Amino acid sequence: MSQNHPKFEIQRPVPVDKEVSWDKSLVIMSKTDALGRIEYANEAFIDVSGYEDYELISQPHNIIRHPDMPKVIFKCLWDELKNGNNFHAIVKNMAKSGRYYWVITDFEVIKDDNGKILNYVGRRKSVPAEVITKHIEPLYKRLLQIEAVSGLDASEKYLRGYLEEKKKTYIEFVHDIISTYSKVADTDSKNKKGFFTRFFS
Repeated sequence: MSQNHPKFEIQRPVPVDKEVSWDKSLVIMSKTDALGRIEYANEAFIDVSGYEDYELISQPHNIIRHPDMPKVIFKCLWDELKNGNNFHAIVKNMAKSGRYYWVITDFEVIKDDNGKILNYVGRRKSVPAEVITKHIEPLYKRLLQIEAVSGLDASEKYLRGYLEEKKKTYIEFVHDIISTYSKVADTDSKNKKGFFTRFFS
């Protein structure tokens, strides 16, 4: 006879302004269902996040979301994923200790024979420090300030204007700043998919 067990809830840590010490050559992987609930996390995910696998399984992936992240970035990410499209985003995550770690994301969208989304497989790698300090932190702080004062819609409009001024999509923006500081050769600046494939290999 089966028993219903109370859902295990993870206590959110208090942010600590220190970076997680981790092997930045690792690829952090996870698999979620269509609603973003974790079904699998690899050893790198467990090591970097500080959570045990039993703490992670069935939890929403946003348990590692850092409060320094503007909501608009996740809105853009999920809008694309729900449409079956990959999306490369630079994200600040928070470990169980409260420490942070920056990653760039890559997703595989898994569908059934009828095109219904079943799972998302996410891969994440470390981001060059210069990308964060020179480009991402200033932009994200501005977006957070706008969200705090005027809300998500205003933040999204600002991001759209910021990217329009640069004549780039968000993914093109990420590609250009990553390729500038990355050791991965960008042999064809127009082939962004090829660059990201090499970056995550």
